[in-house]
Amino acid sequence: MTVEFRCATARGRGYARGLRADADRLMRAAGLAECELSLTLTSDRAIRRLNRDFRGIDTPTDVLSFSQIEQAGAAPPNPRSVKNSPGLPVGDVVISIDTALRQAREYRVSPSSRLRRLLVHGFLHLIGYDHERSADDARRMFARERTLAAKIDQRPVSSR
Repeated sequence: MTVEFRCATARGRGYARGLRADADRLMRAAGLAECELSLTLTSDRAIRRLNRDFRGIDTPTDVLSFSQIEQAGAAPPNPRSVKNSPGLPVGDVVISIDTALRQAREYRVSPSSRLRRLLVHGFLHLIGYDHERSADDARRMFARERTLAAKIDQRPVSSR
């Protein structure tokens, strides 16, 4: 298993080790332990540039995903069809530490918990989940997100 981790902001250094370990556990929990994941922890300023350049939205966001499974012009992958292939690059997840910390305060959760949830959310987008397509897709994605977050946090899954 390969998780390539980059902490591109001093503010995120204290969370780097835990987030990297969460990414390792996530890949195992998702059954993709032999695949590759790139993970970057960055600032609002940097994620705003990425959001503007790749999505045409000139504001910071919490997490961005860049799938390497999708080919240019091809439909997103079917989440159930992604196979655990040695060296398969799943894609890149970029998380803003600034937004994650604000959200952690707002949602009254620990920063580590919020970062873990954003990691899982971004990862699910990489493998083909999309909560913006339909209400049914959103339900499936958020249910999978809760399940994986609980697995990597080593807590039982809640029904909420």
